[in-house]
Amino acid sequence: MESIIRYPDYIAVETEETRIETMVTEPQFQVGNICISMDDSGGSIAVYCRGGMEKIRMIQLRWEMDIPVSTEFLGDAWERTYGDMGWQHLSPCRFMPWYFLAENEGNVFGYGVKVRPSAMCMWSADRKGITLYLDVRCGGTGVCLNGRNLKAAEIVSEVYSGITAFQAARKFCTVMCESPVLPDYPVYGSNNWYYAYGDSSAENIRKDAQYLAKLTEGIENRPYLVIDDGWQVNHRLDEYNGGPWRKSNDKFTEMKELADEIKQKDLHAGIWIRLLLNEDPQIPDEWRLTHTGSLDPSHPKAQEYIKEDVKTICGWGYELIKHDFSTFDILGKWGFEMHPLVTEDGWHFYDESKTTAEVIVDFYQLIWDTALPSKTLILGCNTIGHLGAGLMQMNRTGDDISGYVWERTRKMGVNTLAFRMPQHGSFYDIDADCVGIDGSIDWKYNEQWSRLLAKSGTSLFLSVKPDILTEDEEQTVRELFKTASLKHVPAVPCDWKYTDCPQRWAFDDSVLDFEWNEKLGTGYRTEPFVSGV
Repeated sequence: MESIIRYPDYIAVETEETRIETMVTEPQFQVGNICISMDDSGGSIAVYCRGGMEKIRMIQLRWEMDIPVSTEFLGDAWERTYGDMGWQHLSPCRFMPWYFLAENEGNVFGYGVKVRPSAMCMWSADRKGITLYLDVRCGGTGVCLNGRNLKAAEIVSEVYSGITAFQAARKFCTVMCESPVLPDYPVYGSNNWYYAYGDSSAENIRKDAQYLAKLTEGIENRPYLVIDDGWQVNHRLDEYNGGPWRKSNDKFTEMKELADEIKQKDLHAGIWIRLLLNEDPQIPDEWRLTHTGSLDPSHPKAQEYIKEDVKTICGWGYELIKHDFSTFDILGKWGFEMHPLVTEDGWHFYDESKTTAEVIVDFYQLIWDTALPSKTLILGCNTIGHLGAGLMQMNRTGDDISGYVWERTRKMGVNTLAFRMPQHGSFYDIDADCVGIDGSIDWKYNEQWSRLLAKSGTSLFLSVKPDILTEDEEQTVRELFKTASLKHVPAVPCDWKYTDCPQRWAFDDSVLDFEWNEKLGTGYRTEPFVSGV
């Protein structure tokens, strides 16, 4: 294997009307009326595409090389992980979004694109070479660049020797993201979702605040209390969890007043929001996407509406905004359904001159810019980390754990913590999700999951029903909150090369083995998992 910081051997450009394939003989060439150019002057390869009225769908770059069959690969995911990451053997039919690592004979090779590209980027590898696919569609149709010179992506590649694959992964993440935005201190605390599941009230939140203050008494770095879904005016339990977002329902007091009460307990106030699902009758159909009905983040009027929602939340005094569901609301798919394209054909954004990646980056930028004056932290959930790095301090990197079923927490939580850990502190601070504590899951498993999160250097959020813990369990939680409030060297999943659920973890002060499986092994269900259950 080798670095690919050289011009590719072949290129293909696909439009709505045609597909042209050609050898690459020079850094700039015409494909019909489309101009493709490449610049390798900065130790990377910047790929540009200039087009007119043609609807451009895909640019495909191919580097020929021999890849030994013994090579092992670790690819990233389109958005969150779903308990499905891990090192794998060579598979030509596997697509790896954003970047991948390949290890062979003690060398680790990194292949990727820098964060916030203007294309949805994915890789494949086979015995004869590596291919990069730059999906520049506008939604599900080709993009009309109208003479614009689009910087589709900036390709980076590194070779590491004499270090572990985990160390190489961390180093390569810093190559892809040169300027992350990070919290000034470890962020931890509570989130009510995994015991309330949307059935909440202002009185419940007051009890949560009192309990969190009790469990963190004396800790200098104060925790966050995040109010999850269920506060918004049109919330309907198990039916609808969208906006409008500028008023609470009858179970809640004024949201500014509630934020003030939380802060009076010496806690930081946080809140959950789903910005793109909104049934406000004042929103015209023109502002909506045709395939999902969600707000179109490329429409100028929708952008102003979203901006006002974020300003409202910040004006109430919330110090952390967890914005959720935007990938699904824009693309109409969950990450595990993106095989390999992120969305179906046949629709486009209001602004047909922008690629999907550009629209999503602009959406994250709008949230970031609006929240910045109030210094409100941004936590993305169901967001695309490679497009959000540098525009959010924190990212929920995996699908929901569960407050009811330990198997889901083991599957989703441990996996995303291990295989997204290289991004921690490099792209953003990662949030591998909460610990759901309502008495349904044996404390010995939740205690282990809590301990791993607390010592990992990542965020520890407990969804703990007040007064459910025994005195001894409360004392353990106090100790774990104290640990989580301090900075730690990112934990290392020692056995991540051999399992998708690492058991042995190295911390800054110890190495611990965790027992994730129940007595009779992995549990099973006859019905499919639903979110968080």
